[in-house]
Amino acid sequence: MEGKFLELNDLAEVIEEARMNGKKIAMANGGFDLLHIGHIRYLKASKEIADVLVVAINSDRSLRELKGEHRAEIGEKGRARIIGALSFVDYVTIFDERRVDRVLLTLKPDFHCKGTDYTPETVPEKDVVRSYGGSIAIVGGRKIRSTSDIINDITLKKEIEK
Repeated sequence: MEGKFLELNDLAEVIEEARMNGKKIAMANGGFDLLHIGHIRYLKASKEIADVLVVAINSDRSLRELKGEHRAEIGEKGRARIIGALSFVDYVTIFDERRVDRVLLTLKPDFHCKGTDYTPETVPEKDVVRSYGGSIAIVGGRKIRSTSDIINDITLKKEIEK
């Protein structure tokens, strides 16, 4: 993951240079707490529409706000390392808010990628993306299970085994 993880201000400089060199930028975001095949499909498809893929990961604090006090299963630095280890991910940054608006406004990616559980009209940040001229891209395979589903299944199995 060496060189892939950048603080937002440093990443903004790198992305601006890539843009000046004619590169198209895609950005995906999420908690990525327990990486699964849906995440892989989502991120790989995000990379396929652009030259550079940035992944913005929820901090531990923002993940707790969104998913509850029991999360994150894996700390933010560990999740960043795991996502950064994927060959098709170019850069990783961590954000501390509930929504990724600040990252979008700082980087202004050409494509804000979301999974197939969204439509262009249900993406929470759609107005932010449109404000700077970006596009919403719905990518990846059909959503089958979420990380929360997987965690619930593991918890249920442990309860049954007791």
